[in-house]
Amino acid sequence: MYYTRGNVCCIISTKTDRRPADVNAQTIMICSGKGGTGKSTTSVLLGAELARQGRRVLLIELDSGLRSVDLIAGVYGKTVYDIEDVLCGRCQGDKAIVPSPIYPGLSVISAPYEGGEVRPAPLAALILAMRGYFDFILFDTAAGMGAPFQAAAQLAEQALIVLTPDPVALRDGRIVADALIEGGHPQDNVRLVMNRVTRQSFGRGAPVFDLDECIDTVGVRLLAVIPESRELQLAGAQGEALPQGCAAQKAGAAMAGRVLGQRIPLTFTG
Repeated sequence: MYYTRGNVCCIISTKTDRRPADVNAQTIMICSGKGGTGKSTTSVLLGAELARQGRRVLLIELDSGLRSVDLIAGVYGKTVYDIEDVLCGRCQGDKAIVPSPIYPGLSVISAPYEGGEVRPAPLAALILAMRGYFDFILFDTAAGMGAPFQAAAQLAEQALIVLTPDPVALRDGRIVADALIEGGHPQDNVRLVMNRVTRQSFGRGAPVFDLDECIDTVGVRLLAVIPESRELQLAGAQGEALPQGCAAQKAGAAMAGRVLGQRIPLTFTG
């Protein structure tokens, strides 16, 4: 199948000779309406592929009580401090950063296993201190539009809405998109990522007819189509790197390329 459509307070301990003034990280929030759309997996995939293209990426997980990024990024068991510890002042930001051993260039600050509250002011201070050391800072928000979403929305320059091809997800995605745009995000900075797509996702007998219906329902431009992938599921569940050359990895690389401003045709092979 081929598809195309017109176009706080912390000091970072680093092992790089770049000074903070050399870079100023772009901030991107990855969000969804309903849960179960693969938002966290997509966050790690984007971070890994940006890192593979030479960018230094920090992924901050804000979904308190439902930690999963640590496993998907291969840092399970290596986390001592989490984002709650940083925001509450129990540790400096650099103490919570864990480099991914499976995706070089990607670092993670995990959410707590339980409890925790995301507060905009200390999160903003943390980002201000860190953004000089990274090319991209990604926020993996919780599903819905609660405190993690609201805090990330205040700081993110771009937003990616990760949805699956079903009417409920698309309807909720439209609510999220409208909230972001009404909250001051330029419409062009809010993009759609369709995840877990197969050849059977669309057609006359499917709940959603085609990708155009997805785009029209949500009301923002499409950034990427990520196929349903056994390799992606297994890699995340086992804390291993996604195999190079599989369909999901290629889709992730294309997504990262478009975020970097590269003109890459939007294709899908299911």
